[in-house]
Amino acid sequence: MKRKHPLLGLLLATSMLSLGAMACTRVVYLGDKGEVITGRTMDWKVDVGTNLWVLPRGMARTGQAGENSLRWTSRYGSVVATGYDISTTDGVNEKGLAANLLWLVASQYPDFNQDSKPGLTIAAWAQYVLDNFATVDQAVKALAQEPFTLVTDQVPGEKRLATLHLSLSDSSGDSAIIEYLGGRQVIHHGRQYQVMTNSPVFDQQLALNSYWQQIGGTVMLPGTNRASDRFARAAFYINAIPKHEDPAKAVASVFSVIRNVSVPFGLTTPDQPNISSTRWRTLVDHKAMRYFFESALTPNTFWVNLKDLDFSAETGQVKKLDLGPEQRNVYAGNVAGKFQASPPFPFLGLTP
Repeated sequence: MKRKHPLLGLLLATSMLSLGAMACTRVVYLGDKGEVITGRTMDWKVDVGTNLWVLPRGMARTGQAGENSLRWTSRYGSVVATGYDISTTDGVNEKGLAANLLWLVASQYPDFNQDSKPGLTIAAWAQYVLDNFATVDQAVKALAQEPFTLVTDQVPGEKRLATLHLSLSDSSGDSAIIEYLGGRQVIHHGRQYQVMTNSPVFDQQLALNSYWQQIGGTVMLPGTNRASDRFARAAFYINAIPKHEDPAKAVASVFSVIRNVSVPFGLTTPDQPNISSTRWRTLVDHKAMRYFFESALTPNTFWVNLKDLDFSAETGQVKKLDLGPEQRNVYAGNVAGKFQASPPFPFLGLTP
């Protein structure tokens, strides 16, 4: 009688679950000389209306959850990529802390009412972290105290709730994955958490990846666009690429990894309608303080040198880099000087 491998059973059981998830992938490169680079893909079935923004210190914010909203003032400036210009989906602050929001269909958030802890819209979840913390460790210690109730609402133009999980990384190479499962916050904290995709939940992703590690990436890697397969490929390649490259080669290596787990643009699969094209990719060089952006519909990769920006609360301005419909506007090189002063974008809050 053949024995069934328990992890193989988990692989089969969760493969169908991941078919219905919007795709995204995040990786963290840890170099031998202290280099830390975070890369991610944004995969979505339609244009997500992304633009880049410079947000200075000293901005007063609200959790956009009605009278019982969390309130804070930003301690750190940041460069962020928005979704629909109503949400921070990705970004890095002036201290080198990066935040990435990815889809997780299994997310369940706490009930929220006027007796709850102050509410924070999920649209500002990543921004709250970028505004308030310099390191992953600081963020994790604060979030573990659960100072707010995370609240969600419908995705713009759709009849379903935004269900997301959050990854953090910093210039020391520290990482954290934060999920809400069954209404409770779950935090995975440590340098070993270099990869995040979508469904299933993170601890099951780790179990699935251990199965592929036993096989070995040079023997066989799963090749579909499912989240669990992308996780396995990303986890292998981010640790297989050279760790002693010069900075330019390290950036190129990480871009090659996130391109490997990207979904071809325009791909449609009849029985998998929610496998989505990669719209754009970002990369944070935590040491050089550069934020790279690459659109699927333009020929160039460009970057923002955060050292060239004014994040001062006194003289800094909110600025926007207009990427155009489907991020078709073409830029090259360092675009820090191309941002234009703009009113801040509003975070989408609870629908009255």
